[in-house]
Amino acid sequence: MIAFSLHSVWLVMSLFSASFVALAGEIEVAYPNHRLDTARNKAALAAQFGHLGPDDTIGALLNHPAFSGHSHLLMPWTDRAYDEAMPLSDFRSLLPYHSHVDPGAVVAGLNHMIDDVNNGRPVFYNIYTEAQKRADPTKDQTGLFFFRGTPGAPFAIISPGGGFSYVGSVHEGFPYAVDIAGQGYNAFVIKYRVGLGGRAATEDLAAAISTIFRNASALGVDTRDYSLWGSSAGARMAAAIGSHGVAAFGGADLPKPAALVMAYTAHSDTAPGEPPTFVVVGEQDGIAPPSVMERRVAALRRAGTEVEYHKYKGLGHGFGPGIGTSAEGWIADATRFWEKFIKISQRQ
Repeated sequence: MIAFSLHSVWLVMSLFSASFVALAGEIEVAYPNHRLDTARNKAALAAQFGHLGPDDTIGALLNHPAFSGHSHLLMPWTDRAYDEAMPLSDFRSLLPYHSHVDPGAVVAGLNHMIDDVNNGRPVFYNIYTEAQKRADPTKDQTGLFFFRGTPGAPFAIISPGGGFSYVGSVHEGFPYAVDIAGQGYNAFVIKYRVGLGGRAATEDLAAAISTIFRNASALGVDTRDYSLWGSSAGARMAAAIGSHGVAAFGGADLPKPAALVMAYTAHSDTAPGEPPTFVVVGEQDGIAPPSVMERRVAALRRAGTEVEYHKYKGLGHGFGPGIGTSAEGWIADATRFWEKFIKISQRQ
C-alpha cells in the first residue's frame, strides 16, 4: 500500500501546477517555476508520489497527489460516491460493459501518468474554457489525459467506451495510450460527457481535436496524419468524426484523421471519403454483434476504403487490450496499420 507523508507541502502545490494545465485556449505555463529538474527534487517526488499497485484502494487513487484536482475524472462516473476501501484489483466490478479487465494494465496506465507528474510533465488538460464550462456545467466533466511519445510525432486520441453512460478509461483508454506512446507516438485519452447521448460526446471529441491542433507546438505534437481510436461507444464517436469531419460536431474546420481504429461497436453509418479503418471484434460479442460491423466493413471496402478486420475467438464485448486472450497484441497491429498512412517524411 502507498503512503503519503505530510512534509514538503509545497511539492503538492507545485505538482498540481505541473499536472493540470488549462489548454482550451492557448497554453500559458506548462511547468512550475522550480521545474523539478534536480536529482534531489526528483528523488523527493518519487517518495512523495509513489506508484499504485493492484492491492491499493480506490481511495488511494482518488486521493493521490499526482492527480490532485482531476482524480475523479479517472473514474467511470463522476457523479457518484465510490467504496474507497475497494482494491484496484476489483475495478472490473465498476465496468459493467467490459470484460478481461487486467489489474496490472490498470495500474500501469495510472503509474505512467504518476511518473510524468514526478518529472514535472503535465498529464491533464482542459478542452473547454472556464467561460464555456460556466455556460454549460456538464462540460466541467471533460478533459484530456496526455501520454507522451517522441516529441514532434503524430498523435492519437482514444475514446473509451461505456455505453455513453460511463467512460472506461482505466481499461480501454490508458492501457492503449501506454502502448501507443511506447511505440513513439503521442496519445491522448478523452474524458467526455456521459448521460447526454452520442452527439454531446462526439462534440467533446471535436473540441479535443481542435484544442490539440490549436496548441500543437506547445504540446510538442505533429497534427499531420493523426488517428482516432475508439472502443464500443467511443468507436462510434471516432467513426462519426471520420465520416463527417470535425466541424460537423462544432469543432474547427480541420482535416479528417489519417486512420480510424474501431473496437467492437455496432456503428453502421458511412459517408464518402472514409479514412482507412482498422477493426477488431470479439466472435461472441452479444452487445455489438460482429455481423453489424462486418456489414460496415463491406460497405467501406465497396467504396474503396482500405480496411483491416480482425475477429477474435472466444471473446465477447469490451475486451480492451485483450491481455491473456486471443486478441493480445492488437494495439501494436493497429499502430502499424496507422503507420502506413503517416507521411514518410515524418518517420525520417
